[in-house]
Amino acid sequence: MMMMKLSRRIAGVLVAVLALAVFPQAAFAQVTVMTSGGFAAPLKAALPEFEKSTGIPVTVILGKSQGAGPDTIAAQIGRGVAADVVILSREGLNDLIADNRIAAHSDADLAKTPIGMAVRAGAPKPDISTVEAFKNTLLQARSITYPSSTTGIYMATKLFPQLGIAKEMAAKSSNAGVAAVIRGDAELAIQPVSEVLNVPGTDFVGVIPQQIQYISVFSAALTASSHMSDQAKQLIIFLTSAKAADAIRGSGMEPMESR
Repeated sequence: MMMMKLSRRIAGVLVAVLALAVFPQAAFAQVTVMTSGGFAAPLKAALPEFEKSTGIPVTVILGKSQGAGPDTIAAQIGRGVAADVVILSREGLNDLIADNRIAAHSDADLAKTPIGMAVRAGAPKPDISTVEAFKNTLLQARSITYPSSTTGIYMATKLFPQLGIAKEMAAKSSNAGVAAVIRGDAELAIQPVSEVLNVPGTDFVGVIPQQIQYISVFSAALTASSHMSDQAKQLIIFLTSAKAADAIRGSGMEPMESR
């Protein structure tokens, strides 16, 4: 019996040694990614293959690309929340670059996605096929939700004023997110397609008309404070490769380059 237990211990040690030989970085490396909601779905779908192929575990933290409040990526980085990689809208990343929060020349555009609309599962899908139909749908809706980040800034400061409905939208809008539609607290969610395409409890209506469309580009970069730069760079390379393309497309996004 003692010999059997000893043999098992030896076997366990050999397995551990073999794992370190194959993935020597796994014993020490853990990459922390801070991502906005717009890229959260494809990241979740792509990470298992990355972790399996490299042996590098990844921890994910959520944050907003832009806007006010303590949960934006800039605010979290600014107060010392540790992250090796950030993934957010190109506009938000440019803000971080200007603030010297990003390692020089480490940024890469990953994917792009248009603005779309979702309703509660089973609810009638409104007509948004034309600009006028989209406008009427918003005016007739009892409540809507849209992000407080990059696309929401576009809608509140440009789109709604352009359509002449800024006052009406302000009276019935929230930034509660697609969860509000699932709960029945909001009738419509207007967000990047990657945030509303495959959400249980909702039905995807479609993209808003091209004439008023806003295409969000999501980008990744290495933070200036990263202590896992080599492993973090491996993740960014993986996310720009063909290996991540299916996960990106499956989330309603399009890879930035042909893969």
